[in-house]
Order: sequence, then structure tokens, then C-alpha cells
Amino acid sequence: MDGEVTLVSACLAGQPCRYDGRARPDEAVIADVRAGRAVPACAEQLGGMSTPRPPAEIVDGDGDDVLDGTARVETIDGEDVTAEFVAGAQAVADIAAEHGATHAVLQARSPSCGCGVVYDGTHSGELVVGDGVVAALLKRRGLTITSVRGQSQR
Repeated sequence: MDGEVTLVSACLAGQPCRYDGRARPDEAVIADVRAGRAVPACAEQLGGMSTPRPPAEIVDGDGDDVLDGTARVETIDGEDVTAEFVAGAQAVADIAAEHGATHAVLQARSPSCGCGVVYDGTHSGELVVGDGVVAALLKRRGLTITSVRGQSQR
């Protein structure tokens, strides 16, 4: 990493912040956080959402569309949580900038952090090509994004 700090999804760092109140620990991410090479952030918590919380998916597009105002994020109960997701994405982007991060390692398939593939908005488990709201905003800011499955995108 050449001394650079990487932004990481907090759930990958072992923090129980996922919608279901769990973490999704990744040993390499945890090691990087402990060594000071990575900084964790959870966009959904930073956007004001509680943990646990109802699962949410992007409806009618992907994270870029949410940022452009042409798609929304809804919970499985139909509640529009777009504002919380956008606010959380902005907070994460600000943290990345504060730390000079040029790379992020994000949780796959998430409506916030998904990189290249996200759930389709029907809460059926189906996937579509696209990015989550955080991934889309970080890409717009010039960061290279990698999911825990190793897909790198800029």
C-alpha cells in the first residue's frame, strides 16, 4: 500500500453494523485496520440509520442513478431511505478525503458499498450490474474500488 490509507467497509473490519446487526469480518481488512493502513466507515450508520435495520435495496437503477436523483433506496417495508444513503455516502467520501485515501475495499452487493453488482431492488436476491451509492460516489471522486471478492474498478 506504500503508506497510503485505504477506506474499508466497517463490517469487513469486524464492526457489527450490517442491516442484520452482524459483521462480515475479513481477516486482511482487519489486519490493515489494526496496522493503521485502513480506516473503517459504515455509510448507513453515518447516514443516521439504526442497527439492526430493515434490509434496503436500490430501486430503478444503481448508486449513480441515486446520486443523480433518478433512482431511490427503499427498505423491504417500502420506506424511502434515499436521503440517509446519500448522506452516509457523503460522510464516507469526506472521511476518505480527510485520510487521503485513493482506494476503498467495500462489501460486495450492498446498496451502499456494492462494487459492480448490487441487488435488483425487488428483495428477491436477484443481482444486477451496478454500484452501490458509496461506491458510485467514491468512483466519482477518483478512488479505485475493490470488493472483498477482488473485483477492482475505477
